[in-house]
Amino acid sequence: MPCWSTTDRRGRARRVALALTGACALVGGTPAGTLTKADLQQRFPSPLIVGERDAQLPVWPLFRQDGTAVPLVGYVYESVDLAPIPGFSGTPPDLLVALDAKGAFMDVQVLSQHEPVFVDGLGPAPLTRFVEQYRGLSLRQNIKIGSNGNRSEQRGSANVYIDGVAKATASVRIVNQSLLSASLRVARAKLGFAGGRDPELIARVRQDTWRPLDWDGLARAGLVAHVRVTQAQAARAFAGSGVEPLDAPGSGDEPFTELWIAYLSTPVVGRNLLGDAGWAHLQGRLDDGDHALLAIARGSWTFVGDDFVRGAVPDRITLHQGELPLEMRDLDLEEALALPAELRRADAKVFRVIGPAGLDPAQPLDVALHVVRNKGLIYPEKIARDFALPYRLPVDEVVLPRADNKSWQGIWRSRAWELGVLALGLALLAVVLARPRRLVADARRLARFRTGYLVFTLVFIGWFAQGQLSIVNVTALVQAVAAGRGPGFFLYDPMTVVLWAFVAVTLFAWGRGTFCGWLCPFGALQELLGQLTRALGLRPRRIRAGLDAKLKRIKYVVLAGIVGCAAFGAAASPWTDRAVEVEPFKTAITLVFARSWPFVAWAVALLLLSTVVFKGFCRYLCPLGAGLAILGRLRRIDWIARRAECGTPCQTCRHRCDYEAIEPDGRVVYAECFQCLECVAIHDSDERCAPLIQGKRHRTIRIRPLPGPGGTA
Repeated sequence: MPCWSTTDRRGRARRVALALTGACALVGGTPAGTLTKADLQQRFPSPLIVGERDAQLPVWPLFRQDGTAVPLVGYVYESVDLAPIPGFSGTPPDLLVALDAKGAFMDVQVLSQHEPVFVDGLGPAPLTRFVEQYRGLSLRQNIKIGSNGNRSEQRGSANVYIDGVAKATASVRIVNQSLLSASLRVARAKLGFAGGRDPELIARVRQDTWRPLDWDGLARAGLVAHVRVTQAQAARAFAGSGVEPLDAPGSGDEPFTELWIAYLSTPVVGRNLLGDAGWAHLQGRLDDGDHALLAIARGSWTFVGDDFVRGAVPDRITLHQGELPLEMRDLDLEEALALPAELRRADAKVFRVIGPAGLDPAQPLDVALHVVRNKGLIYPEKIARDFALPYRLPVDEVVLPRADNKSWQGIWRSRAWELGVLALGLALLAVVLARPRRLVADARRLARFRTGYLVFTLVFIGWFAQGQLSIVNVTALVQAVAAGRGPGFFLYDPMTVVLWAFVAVTLFAWGRGTFCGWLCPFGALQELLGQLTRALGLRPRRIRAGLDAKLKRIKYVVLAGIVGCAAFGAAASPWTDRAVEVEPFKTAITLVFARSWPFVAWAVALLLLSTVVFKGFCRYLCPLGAGLAILGRLRRIDWIARRAECGTPCQTCRHRCDYEAIEPDGRVVYAECFQCLECVAIHDSDERCAPLIQGKRHRTIRIRPLPGPGGTA
């Protein structure tokens, strides 16, 4: 076996049964692999033999010379040929994958990748270590990005966890998706996985069908299947095999075994049999796309024998769907089942079928109880017979497939609580910006709210959820369009999608300032640092108006250079990768300064600059800010109120604006406004706004006469 190299820390649970051809269609385009048969033969020396490339699917069969025989070992392919899912540079990662004939990874290697975090950030080594973890794992397992601490115990498990890469959560998800999508496509076409069905084109279980039913009601509704095998039937099944009588003589109608099967993943079965708490616990044990089946057996032969191991795959019961064998593994679920009294002492187990197996809940299932008898005493021959139990979930319990199912949906579900927190934060910000009057009525209240929200942006959106929007998002889109691909790869990072959607909407209402002033984690870091240095007595310098105006043009030049490099495609990709490093976002937010010293020095220098020139990077260098300023011209209203006295003669707001976004004539330059609400607070304050103060001084106060004798005025 050749030794290969190839590429985490925090990750989110990710379904393994992901879209294959659907993912390819999502991003569009079909980049070609780079390796030839000669290249592969060098990587797989004798006794391995690389066959001719398949005419229908871009894979090479891999054989082994074994005397005069040449058995098939597996298949070798490049992921970019089968699942070209663009990364955040707009270019798909290309992995070389060797898959054996049983669906296990012989090895994985990174051929090329342009993920910013692995180019100049952490470097390629963490990505290499990440993909090496797939070696020996199987597509029949549920591979999840999490903790690899008990890897040795998981080799034969249906669930297996691999370590992610800290600060590269979204990138390793894309790599994981590329690898699994390409590999499952090969497994379906060449190894018979899922009977060749696309996993995104199978039915889904409905979650809105719950109604209270007891065991008999479930049986009448066709949700529980049952088979009874008598002693006579069992004897006839083994007739002529030479096996001794199965049991002591008795009535032929006495039960040899009984088997019940129910689809536990549908709410009408699961909630009624497990209760609300048990149902919730079951949902926590299943990943998106997994299936849970309840099996109950009683009699002289059941699926629970002396050698049954909890949490393992049972030997005595099998599951097929058509020609597709499906692995069932004991979930070791301890919740009490609401079974009828006569079944409470029967053997009852909950089994899981993982998503990658390709089970379609709308298609018939064939469950079989495997009965084995021994023939002979010294070296007994095992004689086996299967007793079948067909089962089909009622059609009103499933949602038939649609061609537009997308593989990114599992990621969104796995990050639901984070997206919920983000949605609440964005809703609060929208309300405050739309109705700021109550907040700005008290200067201290405004200051406390702004500081608190900036902490939320930095800590939650930036460092925790990795939601820093970046010029890299723009260059990735430009490169994808230039290569004829779509923007679907953004869907693998839901935080980015939600933030961009909110920013796009608010550009029409308020302009650039909503993101730059409130939702940019690096901007928040600069401003919080500025608050700290001001508390220590260090105030930033104010740049002369003329020089300030000239410096603000630099960011547009930077933007034009970066977008220009991205538009030239792959030939200019290295230049684009270098140019985007003008942004310190990756260093300070994504990687939290865990990077080589030149990048850290640049980020620290910009932070120090912000203590001398208020948010100097945002105002003068930020290419993303420049792009938003251009798009902000779509703004439909001038939402910051002005008075005739603003600018002539009052200059209070202009002098208080740290962003220098107010002209001498009082006009607000929305392209440079960061929406801090300071001028709004001044405008509404009769203690800070000069025109209001002046009007207050000249106000005529009506004096009421004192009442005269007798109470009359």
